[in-house]
Amino acid sequence: MPRKPALVTRCIQTEVDLHDGIRALRRKCKIMRQVHDVVGLPPMRLREPGFEGLARIIVGQQVSVASANAIWSRFEATVQPMSAGQLLMMSDAALQGAGLSRPKIRTLRAIATAAAGGLDFARLATLPDDAVHDVLTSISGIGPWTADVYLLFCLGRADAFAAGDLALQVAAQHAFQLDRRPAPLELTQMAENWRPWRGVAARLLWTYYRTVKAARSGLPV
Repeated sequence: MPRKPALVTRCIQTEVDLHDGIRALRRKCKIMRQVHDVVGLPPMRLREPGFEGLARIIVGQQVSVASANAIWSRFEATVQPMSAGQLLMMSDAALQGAGLSRPKIRTLRAIATAAAGGLDFARLATLPDDAVHDVLTSISGIGPWTADVYLLFCLGRADAFAAGDLALQVAAQHAFQLDRRPAPLELTQMAENWRPWRGVAARLLWTYYRTVKAARSGLPV
């Protein structure tokens, strides 16, 4: 018999979803219970899916939150209206003037070209996590981290997880009192216990990371 297609997993859309995930994580994981006791309810961090949401992830890579917001504001003002077609009409000089590096410009052009060539973001949102991941990472310049973050914050997938994220690795190191940061594969294995709510676990750990970072810098938490 032919295999049935995988179903789209639950999505995180409201604080009710976050509470459901936190309750499940608290029951099955002592560490997640301790992390939640420290950070409380994490932010949703949801963004609109589609070309704009994916572009914003690319723009914000490897820079501080403040820098990412500033560059995005300039980029958004430069590409009007914000669309794949409009971006393809922009010169590299104009995009560099908004603060984008050459690698980011190449990736954004690759995404825009894929969209112009038939990438349907609305249909993408109906696919299961693995299929979304495969489609996105087939685009030049998009790696696993970008695909994971799109699944987490643009599609709100409840079980998405970005094991390659440095902040998650550092947060897990502190939460589990490890001697070193877990490698992506190690963190992936640790996160198996958090299924089907790894997306909530990721939000808790990101918030925990900011809390630990603030405490270690002497700033108020």
